[in-house]
Amino acid sequence: MSDFELTTQNRVRRIPARGHYDKAVIYPIIDEALICHVGFVEDGLPYVIPTIHARSGDKLIFHGAKASRMMKQIASGATICVTFTLLDGLVLARSTFHHSMNYRSAVVFGQGRPLTDETEKMAALEVLTEHLVHGRWQDARQPNAKELNATAMAELTIASASAKIRTGPPGDDDEDYALPIWAGVLPIQQQYLPPIDDSQLSEGLFAPEYIVNYRR
Repeated sequence: MSDFELTTQNRVRRIPARGHYDKAVIYPIIDEALICHVGFVEDGLPYVIPTIHARSGDKLIFHGAKASRMMKQIASGATICVTFTLLDGLVLARSTFHHSMNYRSAVVFGQGRPLTDETEKMAALEVLTEHLVHGRWQDARQPNAKELNATAMAELTIASASAKIRTGPPGDDDEDYALPIWAGVLPIQQQYLPPIDDSQLSEGLFAPEYIVNYRR
């Protein structure tokens, strides 16, 4: 039984066998991704904005400038579409037609509301900060009143969602398997390199363990 009801809105149409509607599959994709894309319509025109996000239960957290049209659209209660993509490999077939990618993706639909209470905004900013780097909220200086007032915050309740995942080798036509052409998968993995100290770092300060050993 899926956690999200299959509807005309969230149904995976192309290769439906790759579709998933369970939170246990969808939410880890959202949580691993560092960037999402927020889609909305304003004055009859479509927009898709890349931004950072965080998930808290069945809600997505967003922040931005008060003048941001994306933030205004999320806060308005309009239906918003948010997408997430994790690229795992290039799938190289014997024919160009069957070249593909291995990926994990999620598409989410929902309605948002503004976060205006100071306690709510601080809690949401903590969720965002911890999504980026777990352990950072307690280490860094937290927002002061002026910074908090300059920041728009909103949460979006996930009403519908689906994931689409491709794994494995290429699938060539039967007659192409005998061709003398290399085929396979070129894996792709995001790499986290050693941290680089700020040039104005005070003497004797070193990167904390959660930065040195950072992983998603």
